[in-house]
Amino acid sequence: MADSQTGPNGIPVETFTVGSSSFKMAPQAGFRLMRWDLHTVRGERPILYWPDDPQGRPFPNIRGGNPILFPFAGRSYDRGLENHWRATTGDRLPMPRHGFARDGVFAVDSRSDDHILGHLEPGETARSAYPFDYTFSVEYRFQELAFVVTLSLQNHGPDPVPWSAGHHFYFNLPWHPDARRRDYQLNMEARKCACHGPDGKLVMQKCRDSCHDLSDTALLDRIHWQLRHNRVSFGPKGGEEDLHLIIGEDPVPQRGYSVVTWSESEDAPYYCVEPWMGPPNAAEHGKGLHWVGAGETGTFRVEVSLF
Repeated sequence: MADSQTGPNGIPVETFTVGSSSFKMAPQAGFRLMRWDLHTVRGERPILYWPDDPQGRPFPNIRGGNPILFPFAGRSYDRGLENHWRATTGDRLPMPRHGFARDGVFAVDSRSDDHILGHLEPGETARSAYPFDYTFSVEYRFQELAFVVTLSLQNHGPDPVPWSAGHHFYFNLPWHPDARRRDYQLNMEARKCACHGPDGKLVMQKCRDSCHDLSDTALLDRIHWQLRHNRVSFGPKGGEEDLHLIIGEDPVPQRGYSVVTWSESEDAPYYCVEPWMGPPNAAEHGKGLHWVGAGETGTFRVEVSLF
C-alpha cells in the first residue's frame, strides 16, 4: 500500500513505489499527481516537476505535477465575458479557468500498491458552475516506466452533459545537467494550430513541421488539434530518452483531441505538454466539446510512458 505523509499546506500526500519509480500524489486535494521520480544507478531523474519550495502558494496554485482540468480545460467565455459559459438552457453560468476540479475535494474509492481511484465531491463553486447530476472520477494506474490516467464522467440525469476536460502536465525540462531547451525537440503532427484570443476566439496559425524545437517561443502558448497520431513524444534531439504521451486508445485520435504547449517563461524549469479533449472555450465554439448521454459514461484516457 502507498506510504502516507504530510505535504505543502498540511495536505495529506501518498507515495506509490513501483520498481524504480515513485509517484507522489495528494488524493484529497484535486487528486493531484505531484511528482514522478525515476531512480537509476546514475541517480534520481524527476520526470514530473514539483518545486522544492512552493513559496507559500496555496496548494491549487502551485505550478507542478498534474492539475486535473474539469469540466472545461482553459479559459471559458460567454459572448466575450471571461470565466463564464452558456448552458443549453440559455443560462449564463460561472466557470473558473480550467474548471473547478483542481481546487476540489476528492474522496478515494479504491487503492492498491499501483492504483488509486477517486471521485470529486462537488462544492458550492462546482454546483453553481455545472448544475448536473453526475459523478466525475479520476483513476491512476502506475507502472515502473509509465502511468495511465483515466478521467470518467458518469451522467445520472435525464439530459446530455457537456465536457471538454484535460491534463496540465508539468514536465521537468531540461533533465540533463548543462542542457538547454534548444537541446530538446517535440514530435507531433497536427492539422490545426491556434492561440487563444482575449475574447475567447481561436486565432488560427500556420502549423509547422512535425518536429518542433522546444526553444521556439511560438510554442509557449499554442493549441494543436486534429492530431494525425495519438502518440506525442519529446526528448533530446539525439532521439534518445524520449517521453511519450499516448492520447486515447485509437491510432488517430478523435478530431477534437488537442495538445497545448505552454511554459510560464523561456527559462522556467518545466515545460507543459497538455493533452486536452478539445481547444479552450469548447463550450462556446463547439470544437472538442463532448456530450455524455443520460445513463452513460464518457472517458478520456492518457498514458505517459518512457518507452
